This record gives sequence, structure tokens and C-alpha cells, in this order.
Amino acid sequence: MSATRPLPEGTPPDVVARATHPPRVPEFDPALGIDVHIERRATPRHRLVAIGDSLLQGFQSGAVFHTDLSVPAIVAYELGVLPTFRYPRFGGPGGLPLNVEVLLRRLEDRYGAHPRPWQIPAALFTARGFMDEVEDYWERGPGAEPPVVGGYNHNLSCYGWDLRDALGKTAAICAAALETPVDNLLDQIVQNNGDRAALHVYPHWAPPQTAMTLFDAATALGDDRDDDADAGIETLVVFLGSNNALRSVTELKVEWSGPDFRDPDAKNAYTVWRPEHFDVEYAEVVGAVRAVSARHVVLCTVPHVTIAPIARGIGDKSGTRYFPYYTRPWVDERRFDAVRDEHITGAQARAVDIAIDHYNETITAAVADARRDGLDWYLLDTAGLLERLASRRYIHDVNARPDWWEPYPLPPELAALQPVPDTRFLTADGDGGRRTGGLFSLDGVHPTTVGYGILARELVRIMAAAGVEFRGPNGAVRADPSVDFERLVRLDTLVRTPPQNIDSTLSVLGWADEALDVFRRILHFGV
Repeated sequence: MSATRPLPEGTPPDVVARATHPPRVPEFDPALGIDVHIERRATPRHRLVAIGDSLLQGFQSGAVFHTDLSVPAIVAYELGVLPTFRYPRFGGPGGLPLNVEVLLRRLEDRYGAHPRPWQIPAALFTARGFMDEVEDYWERGPGAEPPVVGGYNHNLSCYGWDLRDALGKTAAICAAALETPVDNLLDQIVQNNGDRAALHVYPHWAPPQTAMTLFDAATALGDDRDDDADAGIETLVVFLGSNNALRSVTELKVEWSGPDFRDPDAKNAYTVWRPEHFDVEYAEVVGAVRAVSARHVVLCTVPHVTIAPIARGIGDKSGTRYFPYYTRPWVDERRFDAVRDEHITGAQARAVDIAIDHYNETITAAVADARRDGLDWYLLDTAGLLERLASRRYIHDVNARPDWWEPYPLPPELAALQPVPDTRFLTADGDGGRRTGGLFSLDGVHPTTVGYGILARELVRIMAAAGVEFRGPNGAVRADPSVDFERLVRLDTLVRTPPQNIDSTLSVLGWADEALDVFRRILHFGV
């Protein structure tokens, strides 16, 4: 598809206007070339605070579970403060809302790597039994009661939250949203799972706290400081905005935001925000961040939606950024039918990416403005990072590479793995290992543990350049702090020993989605 091909009918005028500009070039200087000199006094009490969505909460393979391996938790480990870093925990059979890795491993244990056709009805029964177990735990069992949150969490991230959710939702709103659960054999995804998960994050130990937003909680942490400290928080990381466009590929539907985009209920009809609407909400985010007493702030850009392998490109893209169509990764390209199979077109994908380029220009401008005002803010260009890792967009298509592009150098511990992890959908080799993928988990949207480690690595680099001290076990300052990828590889079950019933055709995931509607439900992110 040519880069000059007309955008689809119904594309907003502000996106059409932006299409006349070249695609955005990532910013590789986190300080944007603007020097800032700040006064440092005593080390702030709270070394790291994060406000974000699933990408900071630690969502993986359809569930939030191993929050001790989220990006902020990995950075806290390297800071040496993980024992005092407060983050939510999620128990039960694999977390919320449904852990696809646990489901596939149960099926593999019972039916092997390649179930026979006559075993499919029994496999369906087993899968439904697991989903019922998860639903019972969270709706009627031990997980039904919101936990006691005894202090402000340092990881204030909630999966599914878009900009408006982060600005407006509170524990009181989430608690009110919980409906009386119904044991529904046809809808076995935990009801209101996003609100249930949020009650593990938000403060709610007294009436004033139940009315707090995520930014209010961060402000309270920032105000908790010693008299001789310049701030209560040393580094505040904000990674929001992905869910203002991500549903365009998780639902394979492009619905542009309308004038009621700020309405908490009406906005659920939209899968991608018009740039002018994004700007209105991000301006409120910037205002809320400026009210938080933090020595350093890191804002993260929004990744382009067509790199995550949940939307698989179909057709010839030689020398261009986009495939003609994007559909589910388990759809056989030889049998793809644009009339029958769910998809978005390459032109639609380009329109969404153009909107995201505008989002990221807005985020970059917010950092530049703050630095000109003397605030020590930085940019983590997550979009540019993923572009440098994009297997099918650039690594395998040399002629599509823009002038600025160069491959991202993987940490030696990952580069030494066979096969080297990449951004394709994770598949198994039938012999206990991987065939493809390794940077994205089994939901095709969220990173694996080592994938999260790459984001943590970039945060560590920014923080170290800002003067944040990372200390070793003996208390000595580390001269060249990084991330312990040997540790993360050991803990990453998908990279080391993925379920072997994910074969090269992804048939088991296609079956799960067709028979159980798994992916549409878990990737709706609790809306």
C-alpha cells in the first residue's frame, strides 16, 4: 500500500491534515536537547511512583498476575527498594481476568501438545471448567472482597484505563460499578474485572481516600516528604494514552471519538480518539502531573498499534509500512477472506498510526514545555523503541525502513537466546522451546517478562542520566546501572518453556477464540 493512498472515508479532518506530513521521527534524546538545573537536597522518601495502564501494571497473557515483574517493580529491584515498593497483588488461578498461559498449560497437561479431533469436546469442557473456576474465585470466592489497601501504592497503574479513567475514576466509582455477579455459562469472564482489579490499586481505607483519583494518590505521596527534601517522589513515571487507540486492533474496529468523548459511559463506544480530543484530555493529565511534587518526571509515548502481533498483517507490503489487511494472528493467510474474516485495512491502520503520531507530538511538547519551565521532565519514546524492534514492519523488509531507523541492540542475555526473541506472535517448536516471538506474551498485546525488562532498561538509563542513584546489595552506588536480564530470563516461562500446544499455525488459540470468545473478552480490558 502506497503511503499516499487515500485514507478511508470518515477519517477525521485533523487526521487527514496530519497525513500530508511525513511520519513522526522518534526522539532519541530524553531531555530533548533542553538543559535543566534543579536543586537536589535529601533523597525523597518515595524513590519511584508510576501512573499508567496495563503496560505498567504488569498485564501479561490476558491477566494481571505477576505484578512483582512489572516495569516499575523491575526498576525498583534495580534501585534496591523492591522490599519497600508498594504494588498490588493478584491471587487466584492466574490473576484477572483470564490467564491464557495457565489455560493452555492445563489443556497441554491433559491433552498433550496436539489434541486429537475426538478430544476437542473434552478440551472445551476443560477450558470452560477453568474459566468457571476463575469466575467463581473473583465473583463469589476469596477474590470477591476488595483487599485492604493500607497505604498509597507506588505502582498506581490500572489495566484498561484511558486518559479519562485515570483522571476521573476513584475507588468509590469502581466499587459502585460492581454488579451482583451471575454465574453465566455463556459469559465466563469475570464481570467488571477492570473495576475489581482497580480496587487493589486505589486507596480506600477512609472516605477521603475513596474519592481520590490516581493523580490524587500520587500527589499525596509527593506531599509526604521530609523538611529538608525538595520533593516527596524522586521519579514519577507516567505511561497513559495507549488505550485511547489500542482497541482499534484488539477489536479490529475503528470508531473515532465523538463530542461526548469525556463522558465515562459514552466513550466506551470509541476505539480511537481524534487528535483534538486526545489533546484536551492530555492537557488535563499534564496539569495533574505538574501538581505532583516529584524531582524527576518521565512521560512515555504511545506505541503504534500495528507492531503488537495481535493484529497480523496479511498480503504483500514490500517496501511500505503497512500490509493491505490486519486480522487475527491465527488466520491462515492463504484462506483469508476480507468478507468473512474480521480485519481492518492497511489504510485504516495508517489513519490510526497518524493519530498516534499526533498524540506523541503532544506528549513530546509537554516534556519540552516543562523543561523550558525548569522542571526535570524526560521523554521515553516507547513508540520509537518498538519501531526499532518491529520484525515484520522493518527488520524483515529492508526497503520499508525510514532513514532514521536502526535495529534496537538487544541485551546480550537476550541476543544469546536461540531463537533470538522478536515481535512476532509466540509459537512453540514442538520440542519444548520457541519457534517465533518472545517479546510479546500470549495475548499478542502485552510484553513477556523480558519484554518488560527492555522497557525497564530504558527507564533505568533515563533515571541514571538524571542523577538517580542505583545501589548494589552492599549499598555502594552502581557506576553503570542496568537490568539483570539473567534473572528475568530465569523467571520468564514463555521465553524458556512456552506451552507446546501453540504450534506454528496458532490453531489452539484460534480454536479458543472461536469456541470461547476468549480474546475479544479479555482484550476489552474491563470496559
